[in-house]
Amino acid sequence: MPNPTPAVAAMRSLSSTVTLCVFRGMKKPACLGMVLSSLEKQLESLSFLVVYSHKAAVAAPWSCVPCESAVLTMCRWSHSWKSVVVFTAQLAGRGGSQRWKLLRCCLLKRCFSTDISATTAVSFQDTGIGMTQEELVSNLGTIARSGSKAFLDALQSQAEASSKIIGQFGVGFYSAFMVADKVEVFSQSAEPGSPGYHWSSDGSGVFEIAEASGVRTGTKIIIHLKEDCKEFANEDRVKEVVTKYSNFINFPLYLNGRRINTLQALWMLDPKDIGEWQHEEFYRFIAQAYDKPRYILHYKTDAPLNIRSIFYVPEQKPSMFDISRELGSSVALYSRKILIQTKAADILPKWLRFLRGVVDSEDIPLNLSRELLQESALIRKLRDVLQKRLIKFFIDQSKKDPEKYAKFFEDYGVFMREGIVTIAEQDVKEDIAKLLRYESSALPAGQLTSLTDYASRMKAGSRNIYYLCAPNRHLAEHSPYFEAMKKKDMEVLFCYEQFDELTLLHLREFDKKKLISVETDIVVDHYKEEKFEESCPAAERLTEKEAEDLMAWMRNALGSRVTGVKVTTRLDTHPAMITVLEMGAARHFLRMQQLAKTQEERAQLLQPTLEINTGHALIKKLNELKDSQPDLAQLLLDQIYENAMIAAGLNEDPRPMVSRLNELLTRILEKN
Repeated sequence: MPNPTPAVAAMRSLSSTVTLCVFRGMKKPACLGMVLSSLEKQLESLSFLVVYSHKAAVAAPWSCVPCESAVLTMCRWSHSWKSVVVFTAQLAGRGGSQRWKLLRCCLLKRCFSTDISATTAVSFQDTGIGMTQEELVSNLGTIARSGSKAFLDALQSQAEASSKIIGQFGVGFYSAFMVADKVEVFSQSAEPGSPGYHWSSDGSGVFEIAEASGVRTGTKIIIHLKEDCKEFANEDRVKEVVTKYSNFINFPLYLNGRRINTLQALWMLDPKDIGEWQHEEFYRFIAQAYDKPRYILHYKTDAPLNIRSIFYVPEQKPSMFDISRELGSSVALYSRKILIQTKAADILPKWLRFLRGVVDSEDIPLNLSRELLQESALIRKLRDVLQKRLIKFFIDQSKKDPEKYAKFFEDYGVFMREGIVTIAEQDVKEDIAKLLRYESSALPAGQLTSLTDYASRMKAGSRNIYYLCAPNRHLAEHSPYFEAMKKKDMEVLFCYEQFDELTLLHLREFDKKKLISVETDIVVDHYKEEKFEESCPAAERLTEKEAEDLMAWMRNALGSRVTGVKVTTRLDTHPAMITVLEMGAARHFLRMQQLAKTQEERAQLLQPTLEINTGHALIKKLNELKDSQPDLAQLLLDQIYENAMIAAGLNEDPRPMVSRLNELLTRILEKN
């Protein structure tokens, strides 16, 4: 071991637990990476590290893989060391000395420091063309004469002026003074014979510039951070900022020797050149998710706007929180791969907030602040273009693989319903409505159809699309309202979701055809006094006189619970049904207002009409009991009325009628 130098002696004086790792002259040239790797366990336990090396000790080219790994390893270990000193290092091999110097500077900066957070400066260095003295003064001298502004002025006559400004030196340079007490710039132009220069300023409007020695070709910026901004000297914080805003720029970015922008900007590539695994990796990065994308849309166009975009539909079904939250889109907005906004709330309509992805547009002006995005006519136009393209994409997918789309609609259909309810423009509502899927009375159970397909099957002269809302197909097919529609021989859509009714009420019409609930259609037919063929022989029905007397008694017995009682010829297997003008709207109103808790209050709001089937056994028996056993007839009438209200979806709490049912059952058993 060589004699201790003053630096080593100084190190020893700091602590009694100093450990020295010394590389002396070796018989054969050795790779530093190999040596460090062999001592990994010992290195991790050091309090201090002194690397002492003769010229002959490290002769292998520094660019070899083990040495590259050694740099990263030493940087990683150095966070747990109290201090690091690289005593001497003379490396052979082209470029080796520069790399070692960079490592040495990086490690020496923390020398004799016990707290890594004490670092108060952060540096940025490139290997570009650098700047001359005149360019430094011109670019950095005044904000009004910034390099980016001059560059933009020079490009105004060119077609791609605004698009190429992003990423040029000078954009955002002055923002450094928001976190810095002082900023230094070292730069040497690539022009032959150009000297290096040192530029510095404290942001007060005054700067200094002078020649400097030892400056490499390119530019280096050193930001001396303010006391309350030291977080930006933390490696993790810097990585977070860079990966968030500049992760997709063209040039490689290295942080303490490790490249951090490893992902490609897939939206700028040709879709044919992107593999499935690349999409999965990119989706997981931008969505911060672990599943795979269910659908992928790679959309590129130059008219009416320049757009480069990728959209993903998550495989995982959205949670109730995702459905209910009132947030904008989760799509990031870029301009030439520079992030403008992480979650551009206004780049897509809210109903498409389940999408993840990226939109990049060169048409977005540089002076458009993130706060003013929602007020921009350009953003509104961009939103409309993207919405139309996404709707077309989902329509195409539904034709390409109906089963896969059916599962997608099951998971994400609530967002489409929301879009129809919340968007004001009728043409947009109808575009979204093309994505809706329902079962139909004309198709087997489980098979879905669209409004477009329904319209294509309509009979000549038909102007209405009929639908019926029910919890499931069995209840829909056994509904008195569907039974009534059979007389018309019309196809009926079955809607099972709670919000289907509200959705179709807001949609109103599709392809110039009105959307009509079968319940409403029955009421309209009564106003038109439309007649239907009797399915029950006259001998098996009450006579007209008996029916009139019975209806008078029923109106008196039901009181304010109904506004009227009528005879219907539409029913075959049901004794009665309730009709209300705009039944769907009435149900929604009751649901939202939480009013009408009593029968009288409900009747006052709904104004229901009870329609009876005079050929049904219960109605005929009721006609007999009203005179012979009026108390039992009242119980039976009340139950018929409640059953009709439940079938209409107007009584969501049937518990109060349990006692009546028990009494009816008891009366039946007493007779037997």
